[in-house]
Amino acid sequence: MRHQRLIGALGAVTVVAVVGALALTQTLGGSGEGTPSAEELAELADEINDEVPNVGLGEGSPPRDAGDWATDFTKASVPLHEFQSGGPPKDGIPAIDEPRYLQVKDVDFLEDPEPVILVGEDAQVPRAYPLQILTWHEIVNTRLGDVPIAVTFCPLCNTAIVFERRLDGRILDFGTTGKLRDSDLVMYDRQTESWWQQFGGEAVVGELTGAKLRQVPARIVSWDEFRREHADGLVLSRDTGFSRGYGLNPYSGYDRIDSSPLFATRNSDDDTLPPKERVVYVELGVDAYAVPFSSLAKKRTIEIETVDGTVVVRWRPGVASALDSAAISAGKDVGASSVLLDGEPIPFHEPFWFAVAAFRPDIQIVDR
Repeated sequence: MRHQRLIGALGAVTVVAVVGALALTQTLGGSGEGTPSAEELAELADEINDEVPNVGLGEGSPPRDAGDWATDFTKASVPLHEFQSGGPPKDGIPAIDEPRYLQVKDVDFLEDPEPVILVGEDAQVPRAYPLQILTWHEIVNTRLGDVPIAVTFCPLCNTAIVFERRLDGRILDFGTTGKLRDSDLVMYDRQTESWWQQFGGEAVVGELTGAKLRQVPARIVSWDEFRREHADGLVLSRDTGFSRGYGLNPYSGYDRIDSSPLFATRNSDDDTLPPKERVVYVELGVDAYAVPFSSLAKKRTIEIETVDGTVVVRWRPGVASALDSAAISAGKDVGASSVLLDGEPIPFHEPFWFAVAAFRPDIQIVDR
């Protein structure tokens, strides 16, 4: 009998375990073959749920040893007690280090509304990184032309952020620590094993503490938009070397707007906005701005006058949530945004409000 499980602060949501998702992938023929329908994915996800109680990719499982570290723990800019085990050990959620790409015309595993991270919009060959893949790996170490970049996605905070991997002449490679801080992904670089907070891109523990990665402009778009506007682009392939339930959302129901995050966060009593309200987060120097999706979806365009110039934030419908339905392609339409500063694209992302409240409680909310 199908049913929904009560898991902590999530309330009644459908959740799929790693082992279940692996079984689902094998049932559907592996990571690179075949395109199951949304109905097939949802049905199989429900069946797996009845068999295996768990949360997401193991990030709600009891803490376990994260492995041996070469990290210099005498250097840290934040208290070490703020880190929590997400469940998986070091690299338990494997980064993609040798990404393969497909031409747009050869992609048969994405549905029109599915969200992809558009990187290099003005580059000669733009790239699309489907969230159906990033949800299972969280980091892709790659290059955009001559620039080494890390494409990152934390499903718990809904933060899709792209960083340049070059720091003071050194190229860094990133993996997952298995740790969380304020429910956000904590990465580590393999060169020094310093720990990096994904939200903000700053090293917070280890040799490189205090260093900050440069963010690269990127945005979420629908697969339909990318395919139409960048027919000459490249798309991250599901041929990753790993067998995962690509197309399946292991955090089904997680983005219910009034639900709390799975893990404790600072300022969790903040009720300025609902915990899972999506906002457009823009940081310019020491100033930060948040535009709630609820306002933006009504007005479609909101302008912010800053000391650096005029920021224009736009919203359009037609992009599915990656954190709603068991099948990402069937996710509710949450739309997506774009941000320009004096006509030029700048870095931004679309986190849940609870993450902003934790990391930037001093933020200015625009047009609430």
